[in-house]
Amino acid sequence: MNEHDPTPYDDALRARLQALPDCRVPPARVWQGIAAQLHDEAQQRRTEAAQAASPAPVAAPVRARHRPRRWALGVGIGLAAALAVLVVVPMPTPHTPPPSMLQRQADVLAGEYQQAMAALPSATLPGDYQPALHELDASARSIRAAIAENPRSGYLLGQLQRTYALRLELTQQAVMAATGMPT
Repeated sequence: MNEHDPTPYDDALRARLQALPDCRVPPARVWQGIAAQLHDEAQQRRTEAAQAASPAPVAAPVRARHRPRRWALGVGIGLAAALAVLVVVPMPTPHTPPPSMLQRQADVLAGEYQQAMAALPSATLPGDYQPALHELDASARSIRAAIAENPRSGYLLGQLQRTYALRLELTQQAVMAATGMPT
């Protein structure tokens, strides 16, 4: 239901609204202005068509010559302003969380592994060991990536430790085989 109670003002307003004309016709001077604009535009089109058809080069009107320059000037100013904003306003640097305890332990394991590998005598490893060594290296990289994704998984740290131990043991066997020592 409507909570608004009708008042005498409502009836008077309704009567005035209904008395308004349904369609308003613009005054004659508006039509005359529109006709003059249409006539000018048609005359300009005919002039441009005649100029385009004539073989002799005709100088373009001053307005037409400066439009592209104004447009280019506006674009240039806009680009300069955008560049100035980018230079002046400092870009926020993404916050990287500090490495977790597990990631630090994995880094320590990797350092110890590198030291142990450096302590081994350098020798050309036999070709039959290479696929297994590459597989263990790929496995260690995958485990490090998994630790980065899930830094709370102690199981992954154990897997990384076992992988490094296997890689070190296999490398030692390959060095012994390359130097002719019994394994």
